[in-house]
Amino acid sequence: MSRGVLRSVRLEVADPLTAIEACFEKGWTDGLPVIPPTEERIWAMLDAMGKQPEDILGEIPERARAITAEKLAINAVMAGCLPEYAPVLLAIVEALCDPAFSAHGPTASTSGMGILTIVNGPIAAQVGMNAGENLFGPGWRANATIGRALRLLLRNVCGSIPGVMDRSCFGHPGKFTYCIAEDEVHSPWIPLHVERGIPPEESAVTLFAGESPHQIANPLASDPEAILSTIADVMVAGGRLSLSGQQFVVIVAGEHRRILSQAGWTKKDGRAWLHEHAVRSEEELARAGRLPPPETPLQAARQYRAVADPEDILVIAAGGDAGGYSVVIPGWAGRLHSEAVTKPVPPCPTCRVDA
Repeated sequence: MSRGVLRSVRLEVADPLTAIEACFEKGWTDGLPVIPPTEERIWAMLDAMGKQPEDILGEIPERARAITAEKLAINAVMAGCLPEYAPVLLAIVEALCDPAFSAHGPTASTSGMGILTIVNGPIAAQVGMNAGENLFGPGWRANATIGRALRLLLRNVCGSIPGVMDRSCFGHPGKFTYCIAEDEVHSPWIPLHVERGIPPEESAVTLFAGESPHQIANPLASDPEAILSTIADVMVAGGRLSLSGQQFVVIVAGEHRRILSQAGWTKKDGRAWLHEHAVRSEEELARAGRLPPPETPLQAARQYRAVADPEDILVIAAGGDAGGYSVVIPGWAGRLHSEAVTKPVPPCPTCRVDA
């Protein structure tokens, strides 16, 4: 493939440490040191993408920002990504720029959402992603740097700079990096990407604008409904951004997963139960100050469902094998404003194994 021309600003520096400090001074980092994006590293990433520098991968129309392959490659290098991660990054940008995801809102909101990346399919194992213990914790380069690449891209290309375009009140640690894989090897259930229309032998990325993980502890439960009731409690918490019509990611770790699956419960069964039981009455929400006081007993008894449709609950098998834990991640501002988007991962022209 003939090569185009890199058009980004060049900095001449004496050594790598000076380059790292220059990135801090220019405001190009997330507060942590970055890998200096040399031309050699940028071209290695572009070659893995199979793209020319000027290729436009997507746009954020509300901000009049276009994401080129060159800008993605630069930020991926700075984040510490290997070229083998390039196909995942391309799928992330495609999902980010999908109008259904509506990237502008959750990345500018005072509510401080992070952008969760969920990877499914063979590529997760090929690039060494973690889907088990310490799921959201440190220690796995692919998880950490792929998620970080998205954050740097949002900052340096899309303008999501704290205090400028990003007006988050608190934010959360997932705004540094927020990237996981589903544990398909140990899961008794249909993988997320297959449920969302991708063939099982292919790889895919799902993007979800969400809060930080809400860990649920229920180590004494021995039946599915007891576990699901604690999950439903978190889904209907009075302090949620939206009272109804949201999407949720529900992550079920090993112990809870075994209890559910051994009783014959599928992901579909769990979604249906949560849709039916994750409700709050108007009277309860009024007491919490989220609604005006109801004027009649009929109004007081009226219920608000956390989700309008069971399919708005994305169930994932992941996390450690020991301990009675699950996780709920509420989405941003209701599905009308932003919804989860799943995109297939393209093949890598230069990688050892295609996705």
